Amino acid sequence: MTELSAAGHRLEAAWHGPGPDATPTLVLLHEGLGSVAMWRDWPAALAAATGPGVFVYSRRGYGASEPRPAPWPLTYMHEEAALLPAVLDAARIERAVLVGHSDGGSIALIHASRHPVTGLVLLAPHVVVEERTVAAIRSTRRSYEDGGLRERMARHHDDPDAAFWGWCDVWLDPAFRDWTLEAEAGDVTAPTLLIQGADDPYGTLDQIDRIAPRVRGPVRRLVLPGGHAPHAEHEDAVVRAVAAFAAALP
Repeated sequence: MTELSAAGHRLEAAWHGPGPDATPTLVLLHEGLGSVAMWRDWPAALAAATGPGVFVYSRRGYGASEPRPAPWPLTYMHEEAALLPAVLDAARIERAVLVGHSDGGSIALIHASRHPVTGLVLLAPHVVVEERTVAAIRSTRRSYEDGGLRERMARHHDDPDAAFWGWCDVWLDPAFRDWTLEAEAGDVTAPTLLIQGADDPYGTLDQIDRIAPRVRGPVRRLVLPGGHAPHAEHEDAVVRAVAAFAAALP
């Protein structure tokens, strides 16, 4: 584990496998309640299978990174995407394959719509707000308040309350219902791999169905049984898919 300074922001980060000199680098962007630690052993497995380095970091307000002021704006994912070039520069990453899960997938998509990337891997990304997503987040809120989720998050975040409520309050804000990244998807030209669980409680296959025809680069899809974390539920299959995708990149 290391510490990174990007545009004046203090972020926790970690490398797996070779450093930035072995290109391209797989850059992992965590989900809405994630952090460096919550990727568990998946980055190491990915590095072993692909060869290039794997870089992970916790966004502001997550893990051991610096706090993010509350309340979070409805544009928080766009703001994190705007910070990503500084993160890549600070890590000395010149050629990036962005691998984003959930919120991280949405942030990766925004970045790729504005900046060149070598490749894009989106795990259960969101480009619109579905009622299914809102219902699942309401259920997650109940689990945080009464079901032990706060205690589990406290193992991985310096301030679990800030991380949880910053994310949750945006997604449950009625003004967020019209949020969409469909226009951004139409500006992506990088090769893209879309992976989603068929029974994801946080989003239907409509999410990747909206992305695939809009992306202007080559697109592959992988739908697996299960829920919102295909890389955890089907680690071997997803590692193989990402490794094959990375190996075929120019």
